[in-house]
Amino acid sequence: MIRTARPDDVAVIHTMIRELAEYEKEPDEARATEAQLHQALFGERPAAYAHLAVDDATGEPAGFALWFLNFSTWRGVHGIYLEDLYVRPTARGGGHGRALLTELARICAERGYERLEWSVLNWNRPAIGFYEKLGARPQDEWTLYRLTDEALTDLARSAD
Repeated sequence: MIRTARPDDVAVIHTMIRELAEYEKEPDEARATEAQLHQALFGERPAAYAHLAVDDATGEPAGFALWFLNFSTWRGVHGIYLEDLYVRPTARGGGHGRALLTELARICAERGYERLEWSVLNWNRPAIGFYEKLGARPQDEWTLYRLTDEALTDLARSAD
């Protein structure tokens, strides 16, 4: 079962974000707090949205998708950027990841969004194979750039 996240899901989503960071070999990079997550998802002006995959048999959260809207200047419409998709190891292969992506595709179709996009680590062959089976294709002509920490602060200060 897939459902929209509720405020009382923040703790379990936070836990799964930490699990994902461990899986991606970057546990120290997952610094978001439960309070920050709650504000982003349920604050006055939500910046992100989340869905949970819940195991039908146990009722336990099996995974989550956390996403936000982007905008295509070329197409003139919003799309969804999937920030994180995670299914707990014990629940993998049970259709939860596909169900989460299906829900996001349904939202895109319902709202007239023309893109559902995400990034995947180059070494994550199981995820890449899964995405390609769904019909997703890599965008090899683009390279992701990121400013964080000191580089971001330095650039911000250079405007003074």
